[in-house]
Amino acid sequence: MPNDDLCFTPATEMAALIRDREISPVEVMDAVVARIERVNPQVNAFSDTDFDRARDTARAAEESVMRHDAPGPLHGVPVTIKDLAPAEGLKFCAGSQIFAERVATQDAPMVARLKAAGAIVIGKTTTPEFGWKAIGQSPLTGDTRNPWNRDHTTGGSSAGASAAAASGLGPLHQGGDGAGSIRVPAGFCGVFGMKPSYGRVPAVPLANSDSTAASGPITRTVADAALMLSVMAGPHPLDNTSLEASPDDYPGRLGEGIAGLRIGWSPDLDRLRVDPEIATLCETAARRFAGLGAHLEQPVLGWPDPTET
Repeated sequence: MPNDDLCFTPATEMAALIRDREISPVEVMDAVVARIERVNPQVNAFSDTDFDRARDTARAAEESVMRHDAPGPLHGVPVTIKDLAPAEGLKFCAGSQIFAERVATQDAPMVARLKAAGAIVIGKTTTPEFGWKAIGQSPLTGDTRNPWNRDHTTGGSSAGASAAAASGLGPLHQGGDGAGSIRVPAGFCGVFGMKPSYGRVPAVPLANSDSTAASGPITRTVADAALMLSVMAGPHPLDNTSLEASPDDYPGRLGEGIAGLRIGWSPDLDRLRVDPEIATLCETAARRFAGLGAHLEQPVLGWPDPTET
């Protein structure tokens, strides 16, 4: 398989090919690293990398496959971690010069779970300082560029994760979202990202945005996001806000459809001004859900007019 085709292979397919010994984790890692070295200077998606360790881990993963060891669901699949979460041995700077030399000494629980499932961490992705801007700019790492148009922003704060996903710099990318930090850059970069319910993925250490932030996947396919979330999610003793329920079979439920679901839809939150082009696009998307069998409801929110208070 040509290197660039391999780099854009979905994780669901990549993991299956590795399990079947049709491709090797070393082959995957070499292709992804080569593409990062070629493309990343143009988009600036990474704040830190450790390709030597990633290659060593890929060789160990290949040996495991050849021994016919039972593989995890992400065996040999590259993954990146946003630089607001610790990953052992990699810099943990939070996009700030204050922590420019800080190196994580342990993994966040979600990172440990990804590794336990066989994923190989290749690096940390860029974020604005402490994740507090909706653009891809950091005083430490500079501007992260939108791969579709490098004169445009990626959005933020999961800037590097979204740029990397869109650029084919690996299939799986962890992001964090308090007020749109996964959803905004995923939308700007044309990839899939979701903010899980708070507590679905354990938060250790607790985010600086307290109970609004949640970690989730940024990928090029919905199936990859479902697979990644199924690994990251679940209760953890170090996070007493994590949900007690075990993660559902997200990949297995993708074919269920949305017929019968109730979807609340407000075109303007009762009174906000919305650009007509954006309003039309959102209305079309909402109606599409209705066409798939969902019940579309437009509630009256009853929010007060701020100009009258």
